[in-house]
Amino acid sequence: MAHFGVVAPAFYSHYNAMAALGLELAARGHRITFLHQLDAGAYLKDPRLGFHAVGRDTHPAGTLAASIERAANPGGPLGLRRVIQDMARTTDMLCRELPPAITALGIDALLCDQMEAAGGLVAEGMGLPFASVANALPVNREPGIPLPVMPFDFEDSERARHMVEGSTRVYDWLMSPHAEVIAAQARSLGLAPRSAMHECLSPLLQVSQTVESFDFPRKALPPHFHHVGPLRFTQAAQVPDDGRRMPDIDPGRPFVFASLGTLQGGRFGLFKRIVQACRKQDVQLLVAHCGGLDERQAQALRDAGADWVVAFAPQEEVLARADVVISHAGSNTVMDAIAASTPILALPIAFDQPGAAARIRHTGIGLSASPRFASPAQIGRLLRRLLDDAGFARRMAPLAADLARAGGTPRAASLVEEALGQRLSSRQPVQAQVQAGPPATAETGVASLG
Repeated sequence: MAHFGVVAPAFYSHYNAMAALGLELAARGHRITFLHQLDAGAYLKDPRLGFHAVGRDTHPAGTLAASIERAANPGGPLGLRRVIQDMARTTDMLCRELPPAITALGIDALLCDQMEAAGGLVAEGMGLPFASVANALPVNREPGIPLPVMPFDFEDSERARHMVEGSTRVYDWLMSPHAEVIAAQARSLGLAPRSAMHECLSPLLQVSQTVESFDFPRKALPPHFHHVGPLRFTQAAQVPDDGRRMPDIDPGRPFVFASLGTLQGGRFGLFKRIVQACRKQDVQLLVAHCGGLDERQAQALRDAGADWVVAFAPQEEVLARADVVISHAGSNTVMDAIAASTPILALPIAFDQPGAAARIRHTGIGLSASPRFASPAQIGRLLRRLLDDAGFARRMAPLAADLARAGGTPRAASLVEEALGQRLSSRQPVQAQVQAGPPATAETGVASLG
C-alpha cells in the first residue's frame, strides 16, 4: 500500500474535500499525510489523516488566521495584491520545505490541489507520481473559455474571444508575484520553464469536483482529466455525527437556504439584506453562517425575520428540502444544489465564484446578482422568479443525473489507485531512498494510521 502526501491550500473547504478523498484511500489500506504550515493541522479531525508541519520559520503558529482574513476580505486592489503575495509566499515556502519532508516521511506519491502550484512542482522535481485535484473550478486553460475568476458568460464569437484574451492578460499581470515564484522554483527544481498554476498539473491524473455539463463547452481537456463530482465523506470514512440537524419545516410555505461558505460567512450586511428580501416574499429562511457571525449578529438576523440562524447545517439534507438556495456560488454548495435539483441565486464574492455564477446562468439553473449592490428588493425579485418558474428546477435534472453517475469520492480514489499505482510499482520505494531523517512518528507531526 502507498503513502500519499496531500498538498492543498490551507482553506477549510479545500482541506475538507481532500480529507474525504484521503479517508477513502485510508479505508483501502493506504497511508495519508497532509503537509502544510502548522495551523492547517487544526482542519483535520480524524486520526487516520496524518499531518506534518513545515515552514515553522516563515509560517509559524498563529499566522494562518491573518492570511485567511485577508483572503476573505481582500477589499480593493491593494488588498487583492496582498492576498496574491500571501499565495506566493506560501508556494515558495512549500517548494523549499516539502522535498526534505517527503523524503524523511517516505511518501510515495502526492495528491495536489490545483490551487497550490507547489505540489505539482515538487512532485515533478522529485520524480514522484502525482494527481491534480480541482476542488474549485478547474484552472485548465483553453482558448475562448473565460478563466474561473471571470464573471462573464461564454460566447462563441470573435468579440468574446478578444474579451477572454484581454481578461487573461489582466489576470496574469495581477498574479505576477505568484508567477515569479513558480518560475524561480521551477528553475531551482530543474524543471522546464513555467509561471502559472495551469502549467503545474499532473500528466497522469486530473480529477474535478464538477461535472462536464456544468462547465462551458470545452474541447481541449486532456484524456486523463475526469469529472468525478463532489468529494464527500463516504460510509467508508465513518465520519462521526457532528450534531447538525434539520429544522422543522412548514410544508405549506416555500423554504429558502442561505449560506455564504466558510470564508465569507461573516458578511452580516449581506445576510441582513437576504433576510429582508425573504421576509417580504413570505418564505421560510434558514441561514448558515459557518461560524462567521457572533451570537449577537445571529440574533439580529432572527429579529429581522430569519426563521433559523445556525453556524452549520446538514447541507445536503437541507438542499434536498429547499426550494431555492441563496449562495456565494462556492463549488461545494453549487454541486450539492445540483445534486438536489435546487435552483440557485448566486451572489458571487471572490475567487472562482464569479465564474461559477456565470456557469449557473449559462446552464439556466439559477440567477445571479452583485453581493455588493443588490438591494433587498432586487434579491426578492430574483428569488420570486426562481420560486415561480419551474424551468430552473427542470433544467437541473440532466446535470443532477450527470452528478449521480460521476462516481464521487470512491471513483476518485479508484482513479488515483489506477493511475498512480502502475508508476508506484515501477519505481523504487521512497522509503528505501531515505539516507537520514527522523522516522514518521507522532514527534514529526504524523498521526499513526496503524
